[in-house]
Amino acid sequence: MLSTAPEAQPSARDLFRRGLVIPAHPLALDAGRKLDERRQRALTRYYVAAGAGGLAVGVHTTQFAIHGTPMLAPVLELAAETSRAAGREVLLVAGATGPTRQAVAEAELARSLGYHMVLLSPYAELDEDGLIERARAVGEVMPVIGFYLQPAVGGRRLSREFWTRLASIESVAGIKVAPFDRYRTLDVLHGVVRAGRADEVALYTGNDDHILADLITTHRVVVDGREVEVEFVGGLLGQWAVWVRKAVGLLEEARRARAGDDEAVRRLLSLDGHLTDANAAIFDSANGFHGCIPGIHEILRRQGLLAGRWCLDPEEDLSPGQLAEIDRVWAAYPWLRDDEFVAEGLDRWLS
Repeated sequence: MLSTAPEAQPSARDLFRRGLVIPAHPLALDAGRKLDERRQRALTRYYVAAGAGGLAVGVHTTQFAIHGTPMLAPVLELAAETSRAAGREVLLVAGATGPTRQAVAEAELARSLGYHMVLLSPYAELDEDGLIERARAVGEVMPVIGFYLQPAVGGRRLSREFWTRLASIESVAGIKVAPFDRYRTLDVLHGVVRAGRADEVALYTGNDDHILADLITTHRVVVDGREVEVEFVGGLLGQWAVWVRKAVGLLEEARRARAGDDEAVRRLLSLDGHLTDANAAIFDSANGFHGCIPGIHEILRRQGLLAGRWCLDPEEDLSPGQLAEIDRVWAAYPWLRDDEFVAEGLDRWLS
């Protein structure tokens, strides 16, 4: 006899472990550098309509400067309310920063607004022991996603032992790996395996210079004579704040590639260089990533989702020569863009 009981819905942690496209949500400002609620909602609607499985809000792409200001709560709340109105499950990740007390308070705020996880940014004033204790404290409030952030935008080098210790914390649900460095990326993979939690800690690429290669590779990590397979299941990326409809398709294709589709492997390896070249222009790698957030804004402005490139810091704008580079990759790689999809939905998302 078939059971008539409803199937149990997967938990947020289950969804996260399966692998999602998670855009790092930008901050929509008007010309006066005040929050533009209409366009902030439009961005969220775009991401959900494009098929993103989650949203990361209050992270680097949202601009860390909102932390410690009255803007943080309404920005988090707008994304939560707007995504819930979409009628499907969307994983909500809140960025938390600062010393332990601040990070815990921001996690408590996020929990009160219905967020599922916290992406815990590094904090320069704490040593590795202090960072571990901060992660434990935040993990008592909500599940934690660790974050290996590249030094050029505020990160720091962390040891392989640190990642072993972090992955050993039960409340750590995943790690965003974004050092833009293959050696440091391997430190995280080895740390997760050494912690014995390779099946529990979901790895998300944040290596904007190596997205597709990360997603199609099955790593075989050897620790103490044991070989363990480790994969990146999804991406939590500033690059995936733009052209999201295409990003969703790329992740699906990466799953097929990891499952043995050789044609998908060859296609994605060829596209990896295209996406990295586009990212170099958008993220301003030639100038130490100074223009990375204005670069994201410029793409969204061209598509009509944002009204301008304005950042909280009036001095933060595109670097000399960056606009020409964005023009070049915009023309060179139309298959990376989702302009038609955005044009079809824009009026609806802005309403």
